[in-house]
Amino acid sequence: QVHLVESGGGLVQAGGSLRLSCAASGSVSGVDVLAWYRQAPGESREFIADISSGLTTYYTESFVGRFTISRDNAKKTAYLQMNNLRPEDSAVYYCNSRPIWVARGQGPYWGQGTQVTVQD
Repeated sequence: QVHLVESGGGLVQAGGSLRLSCAASGSVSGVDVLAWYRQAPGESREFIADISSGLTTYYTESFVGRFTISRDNAKKTAYLQMNNLRPEDSAVYYCNSRPIWVARGQGPYWGQGTQVTVQD
């Protein structure tokens, strides 16, 4: 079992920055890969990026440059640095973890989500 707790969301002005954190606990193999997703109202959940325990990263192309994923293996924590935020970035942001043998998008573990709201 893996438990994930996101933090760092909130309300920011357009052009601002925010850093989200995802603290993981439980199975070590269950956090081989940590990922960030987001979901806006009426939209499907969207993959942002993931990072392996070996620090290999994979991004949806549209997020490259503005968003950066990182992790601290000793703290079992993943981060998402978000810069130059836009109103369309407003969404609930979710942390996800999976063992290395599970395909991207197949979970199995999710945090509760943290709301990010960007205003003009």
